[in-house]
Amino acid sequence: MGNVVIVCHYFREFQWLSHLPITGQLDNGTLVMMTSSRCGVTDAGSYRAWQQRVNSILTGYHLRKKRQARLGEKWHKKELSYRIMNWPRTLSPSQVHVAVKTAFELWSNISGLVFHELLQGPTDLRLAFYDGEHNDGTGNAFDGPGGALAHAFFPFRGEAHFDLSERWTLSTRKGHDLFLVSAHEIGHTLGLLHSPVQHSLMSPFYKRRRSRALLSWDDITAIQQLYGKPPGGGFEQVTDRSLRRSLMDPQSSPQLRAEDLTGTPRYCHGHFDAITSGQRSMLYKIIKGDHMWRFSDTDLDPGFPLKNSKLGLAKHLDCAFFYPPLGKMVLFKGSRYFLLNPETLKVEPYYPRALRDWKGIPRGVNGVINRPDGALYFFKEQQYWRFDPGKLRITTRGRWEESLEWISCKRTAPPHE
Repeated sequence: MGNVVIVCHYFREFQWLSHLPITGQLDNGTLVMMTSSRCGVTDAGSYRAWQQRVNSILTGYHLRKKRQARLGEKWHKKELSYRIMNWPRTLSPSQVHVAVKTAFELWSNISGLVFHELLQGPTDLRLAFYDGEHNDGTGNAFDGPGGALAHAFFPFRGEAHFDLSERWTLSTRKGHDLFLVSAHEIGHTLGLLHSPVQHSLMSPFYKRRRSRALLSWDDITAIQQLYGKPPGGGFEQVTDRSLRRSLMDPQSSPQLRAEDLTGTPRYCHGHFDAITSGQRSMLYKIIKGDHMWRFSDTDLDPGFPLKNSKLGLAKHLDCAFFYPPLGKMVLFKGSRYFLLNPETLKVEPYYPRALRDWKGIPRGVNGVINRPDGALYFFKEQQYWRFDPGKLRITTRGRWEESLEWISCKRTAPPHE
C-alpha cells in the first residue's frame, strides 16, 4: 500500500510540472510526456520549493534559511570555477566553450555570482559528455538519442553530464541546443530545482529557444533568493536575438576564427546538414550552413564551396537526396522542398514547392537513404518512413533500430548452450 501511495505522489508531481490533469495515474497524456526529451534530474521537491518561492514573493518573508536547510543546496561563495572535461562529436571544442561560457553568463548577469573557466586542475563545477552507463548511480545511465538529454548534481558535487549520443548543436534547427541544455543543468549545479512555469529555463522539458527573454520570472526569483542580485542591484535580461550571432554562426566569434586562417567555412568541424551523391558515384555534394561543396572523387571541384543563396537555396537545409525517377536532387527545408539539377546546380522552375507533395513525410527529416530496391528511407531521430517511388506513397514506418535489419542495430539472442 505504501508503494502505491509513493507512486501516485510521483505521478501527481510529474503531472503538476507537466501541466497535465492531476490524476495520480499513468494515463496516456502522462505516458507521452514521460517519453519527451527532458532533463534527467528528479522532479522530487520541486512542488514544495516552488510553493515556498511564491509564498516569499507574496508575503515578503524571506525563506532563504528554511529553503536551504539541507546540506548541499547552495554554494557558500559567489565566485565559482568550472571546467569542460570533453566535448561531443558534433561540435568543435571552441564551439562548446562558447556555448558553456554564454550559459554561465546567463546566470551571472542576473545574480551575484561570478564564474571563471579553468583548463586544468580541480574546479567547483565540471561538465562532461558520456555514453550510456557511466558509473553515476542507479537510474542515471543515458538512454541514447531523445529521452534524458543530461543530468546534474546539486552543490557541492557540482557536476553536469550530457548524453554523448545526442546530436548537439548551437542552432535551433537540428538536434538539441547545447547552450540551452547547459544553462539548465548549470542551474541545477547552483541549487535550483525544476520549475512548473512553462517558459522557464528550469522547466524539466526540452524546448527550443524563443525570441523573448530566456529566463522567466521564476528562474530569476529562484537564483536571486540563493545568491542575491548583481552588484548595484540592476540587471539586464538576455534575449535569444542577442545570442544568435555568437552561437549560430561560429565564424563570427574571434575565438573560432583563429582556428581557420583561410576564412573558408569548414564542413569538417561539427556536423553537416546533408551529403548526397548522384548517378555518378564518384560525384558527391556536402551541404553545411549556407555553403555547398562538390567533389569529383576526392578532389574539390573548381569554384567550390558555393553559397546556397547563389544557387537559390535556403540556409541550413534539412536533408538532400538524389531522386532517380526525375534524375534530380531533392532538398528539404522546413515545409518546402527544392528540385535541383545535379549537373548545373540550378533550381528547377516553380520551386520550392510545399512538402505536402511527399505525402506522409514529416518536417525536419535528418537524412535519406536510396536503397537497391529503389525505395527511399527517410529518417528522423528514432523513426523511419519507407517511400515507394512507384506508388508515390509511404509503405511502412517504424523505429529503424528495431525494424530495419540491414542497419544491423537489432540485437540477436545468444545461442543456447
